[in-house]
Amino acid sequence: MNTPLTILGIESSCDDTAAALVRLDGGAAAVLASVVHGQTMLHADFGGVVPEIAARAHAEKLDIAVREALARARLTLAGVDAVAVTAGPGLIGGVLSGVMCAKGIAAGAGLPLIGVNHLAGHALTPRLTDAVAFPYLVLLVSGGHCQFLIVRGPEDFARLGGTIDDAPGEAFDKTARLLGLPQPGGPSVEREAATGDTSRLRFPRPLLDRPGCDMSFSGLKTALLRARDQIVAEKFGLTRQDRADLCAGFQAAVCDVLAEKTRRALSLYMAEAPAAPLIAVAGGVAANGPIRAALTDVAAEAGARFLAPPLELCTDNAAMIAYAGAELYAQGHRDDMTLAARPRWPLDSASPAMLGSGKKGAKA
Repeated sequence: MNTPLTILGIESSCDDTAAALVRLDGGAAAVLASVVHGQTMLHADFGGVVPEIAARAHAEKLDIAVREALARARLTLAGVDAVAVTAGPGLIGGVLSGVMCAKGIAAGAGLPLIGVNHLAGHALTPRLTDAVAFPYLVLLVSGGHCQFLIVRGPEDFARLGGTIDDAPGEAFDKTARLLGLPQPGGPSVEREAATGDTSRLRFPRPLLDRPGCDMSFSGLKTALLRARDQIVAEKFGLTRQDRADLCAGFQAAVCDVLAEKTRRALSLYMAEAPAAPLIAVAGGVAANGPIRAALTDVAAEAGARFLAPPLELCTDNAAMIAYAGAELYAQGHRDDMTLAARPRWPLDSASPAMLGSGKKGAKA
């Protein structure tokens, strides 16, 4: 595109209310402003995200986030070319709040509306941050999703495998709850694991004995629960070191599974002989240091470049939605007021639906 394109992005698929302005100019993208209002304190007493509370908070904060983003970018809606919004997958109440807000802005300001798949936002983030060329491999790993995708275009994704039950972030959250650690569980477990002994407790590495790139993480939670209960029965409680060792053993198991499955996915991707081989990691769990280190080593073994976005773009944000919207807009994509909020929305519609509990939630 020769004309600069400025997109307002809106994201509300889980528990982060976000708005951002992204400008695409000659293939180079710049984040003009990015605002994220988290809801951690609202859900702290419940051990996880409560969908009804999240939806109400989005409804209260969306317009505020949009105003803040416009102010930081020193823009008005007159300087915006289109509105992009997460239309799924996610918690339906939150997605619906964002879609309705975006429809109102688009209708009131006379702007085009673009519905964006939340997973596409994550998958296209490497192009936002580093302008990487198609095709590339991405591991989307977060609290609600885990899958390997070959990204060939803004709407062209091939899934190589994914979780058949819990996503890694979900497993981290459950582990934190079992050990009395604060939410979100990922950072809490990583902090505890830093002082733990990874060799003391060895947890299973699910599905490593089977071919393919599919993963399973629900069994790790059960194994950790049993190990915790055994220690409590023997010692009549957990010491701080016990908890650290449990976290270290759990995190090591997740790292090993992700590393081996990434190795297999890379083999399939490299068989296509990409001109500039690259694997990127996206999603909240991409912020985990040991996981990043393990994936970096696997990429180096395969002769591929490894890319991890800045931490603020790993978790849910609206900049990735705005950028994905810009790519779709450049291809002529437009939606109208019939745009629907979708709790499930697979990126690769040609692949069969994932089995297990992933069919019941936003991971499908």
